[in-house]
Amino acid sequence: MPWPPHAYTRQQWTPSRRQGAREDRMLTAIDAAIPPMIADRTYEVSGTTARVHEQALIAIARLEAGYGRHLVPLADFLLRSESVASSKIEHIDAGWRAFGKAFAGAKASDEAKSQLAAVQALIGMVDAAGRGPLTEELILGAHRELMSVDYYTAIDSGRLRTVQNWIGGSDFTPLGAVYVPPPAEQVPELITDLITFCNRQDLPILAQAAIAHAQFESIHPFTDGNGRIGRALIGALLRRRGLTDRVTVPLASVMLADTDEYFRRLDRYRTGDAGGFVDYLSRATTHACAAAEQSAAALAELPDLWLQIARPRAGSAEASLIPALLATPIFNADTAVDISGTSESSTYRALARLTDLGILEILSESKRNRVWAVTDVLTELDALSADIGRRVAAQW
Repeated sequence: MPWPPHAYTRQQWTPSRRQGAREDRMLTAIDAAIPPMIADRTYEVSGTTARVHEQALIAIARLEAGYGRHLVPLADFLLRSESVASSKIEHIDAGWRAFGKAFAGAKASDEAKSQLAAVQALIGMVDAAGRGPLTEELILGAHRELMSVDYYTAIDSGRLRTVQNWIGGSDFTPLGAVYVPPPAEQVPELITDLITFCNRQDLPILAQAAIAHAQFESIHPFTDGNGRIGRALIGALLRRRGLTDRVTVPLASVMLADTDEYFRRLDRYRTGDAGGFVDYLSRATTHACAAAEQSAAALAELPDLWLQIARPRAGSAEASLIPALLATPIFNADTAVDISGTSESSTYRALARLTDLGILEILSESKRNRVWAVTDVLTELDALSADIGRRVAAQW
């Protein structure tokens, strides 16, 4: 059955304030998109897309079976990578070291806090999806978490928009916008319809996740944060359907590697090309899982490497800290003391030595809340992004 394209409705435009260029002030009407209702629509994967869809399912299963169940720290590693990449698509990039400060509770930039909020929102959505159906309250709660770090964005957080929004074009009006989402009064019904679609169990899993994401982005139900919540929805759906149990597929890193292609595929979905976006997400999944496997293998080798470098004395603070570094790659002094099980002075000496050896680096010099990070893990986060970028460049 063909997937329906978006319809369009002519809407009167009355600016709330007289701002912008003369063309902004003269704008009187806009064409807003109306996504189709999809709750009961059937979608079957066919042709070459069926093959890449199947390959993607196998890639996720292999990542879960090969590493997700045996390398527990991989789950946190991939989750942070996914959330930070998703923020970068929205041009929010504090860098891993600034993010580490925010993660450990040290003084950090607003961008770092925003990236941490994206991690927490993704965790909340995926964990809840593993326990039960997706709900509007779950999505609103994730949005509230995401936008909580800024006073101005927090005002509109956790609720569907009540105003018209748009993508691209002028800062003041939808003049020249690349996409104008549906009018605000249609958003509640469209979101209810989408949630029904998300909770179905009779659709091909990745196809369902792809269409749900594209539909969410087309509805654009919030004044801000739509991209990050929409991408988190993919991970939540994969967990909801039982395809993932521990790992988060780093799909946002694929989208980040070629944002033009990502947005082009979303635009084509709005013309009725659902199959094209399913194909895109399936190929993205295969690339992301292959790169994640490489990172998992590299991470698994690190503890033995650190032990060879440090050669800690049995029973020392170093001997206790090193096996825990992969699971806790960013930490403060209190956490280090808890892990080492020794005195504060012994722990500080161990941290100093591991820093001198290059195993650790100091992210924050604050005496009140010094933060350390495991250098090799931060390096591998960058390596994962670079590997995905190379795979994407070879594909599209």
